[in-house]
Amino acid sequence: MAKDEPKCAFCGRSRSEVGILIIGPDGANICDECAKLCVEMTEGQGARRNAAAEPMTPAKVAATAAKMRTEQKPEPRPLKPIALKKPAEIRAVLDDYVIGQSQAKKVLSVAVYNHYKRLNDKLFGNAAEAESVPAGTPVGDELRGVEVEKSNILVIGPTGCGKTLLAKTLARVLDVPFAIADATTLTQAGYVGDDVENILVRLLQAADGDVKRAETGIVYVDEIDKIGRKGDSASLTRDVSGEGVQQALLKIIEGTLSNVPPNGGRKHPDQKYVQIDTSNILFICGGAFVGLDRIIGSRIGNKFLGFDVSEKTGATLSAEQIMAELQPEDLFEFGMIPEFIGRLPVVSALSQLTQKDLEHILTRPKNALVKQFRKLFAMEGVELVFEDEAVAAVAKKAIALGTGARGLRSILEKFMLDTMYELPNRGNVRRVVVTADVVNGLASPTIE
Repeated sequence: MAKDEPKCAFCGRSRSEVGILIIGPDGANICDECAKLCVEMTEGQGARRNAAAEPMTPAKVAATAAKMRTEQKPEPRPLKPIALKKPAEIRAVLDDYVIGQSQAKKVLSVAVYNHYKRLNDKLFGNAAEAESVPAGTPVGDELRGVEVEKSNILVIGPTGCGKTLLAKTLARVLDVPFAIADATTLTQAGYVGDDVENILVRLLQAADGDVKRAETGIVYVDEIDKIGRKGDSASLTRDVSGEGVQQALLKIIEGTLSNVPPNGGRKHPDQKYVQIDTSNILFICGGAFVGLDRIIGSRIGNKFLGFDVSEKTGATLSAEQIMAELQPEDLFEFGMIPEFIGRLPVVSALSQLTQKDLEHILTRPKNALVKQFRKLFAMEGVELVFEDEAVAAVAKKAIALGTGARGLRSILEKFMLDTMYELPNRGNVRRVVVTADVVNGLASPTIE
């Protein structure tokens, strides 16, 4: 801190230690916190102000401000070795909420389990080793100095297949801070939009402002495919929401000391920052990567030439088979830079949901959509019944729309609207039955 740096005349803190410092004549400066406190004190005393009111001196304001800062910022709770959950236990919780995607669940379960082990070993050493390594297991001296690097994850799959739901469900399993960020709002530093450091703001909020806990968390970055290069050739203009964002994300994903605005928003020189070390934060990136299957198909020979497309041309390859052939160069051709691909070593491809999967999504998970509608009707004292044929018809509509599981709710809301509108006005309804004809718009729900 420079000796001539201006200070707040009330609390004595310098400009670099506060958010905003209002400079007055002859050193009569005041910071944003003391100014806010002055307003609160004057408003609180306004109703009982009298001639004997105690004057609001700078010393009183400074003492009150120090007391408020102590009360508002409790001591962070000490970090403890993280209780390890086995991959099978994590997978069991994912199965309760997410239908299908067996391979993706395995990848995420193992990655999270290994992340826990790595954190315990790095942060707590022998104390965590005693808890996580079974008794009698030899740990060679030559391995004690080995530092395990984190393995960030890239999840690829079509829209509505469960990428975001898998990430949200992980939050139910983990006892570490968890946050979801959207890559579509990010721009290159210096341009209008969110800086890449803002993806850490939600993680800090999930940790209740505790920096040490935030540094052991997990961040899911959605829509990561939207920051791909907009073209193969170098552009004459700045690609401020594409390749520039990938370059800005490199150090954060790999591990660096990042300056984060505690309340989010744009950075400015006089702002107070919170420093977060991202070397222990696990990043899971997800995206639909529309068109990636065509890039892979072209590389492995799944090409369609001429007007006569027969089975011999490779037209029988399924999307799952094509995605199984995924290589890093395919992501590079899609628009991801090699440095970014290298920082996401674990890649998992989610498959397109089948009609049977969608039927199970409607009925089996704990938060299944049919169960949600049944609960809404139960609040009115009405039993809602979905016939099996009706559930199958909803799944067929979602397949035809190509929206996956994401479009199921809109289909249900559409044909249930009139019934939910009329139901509160009728006091004698005990049962409502939904058939396949109702879903297809050929009939109305049967009201008993």
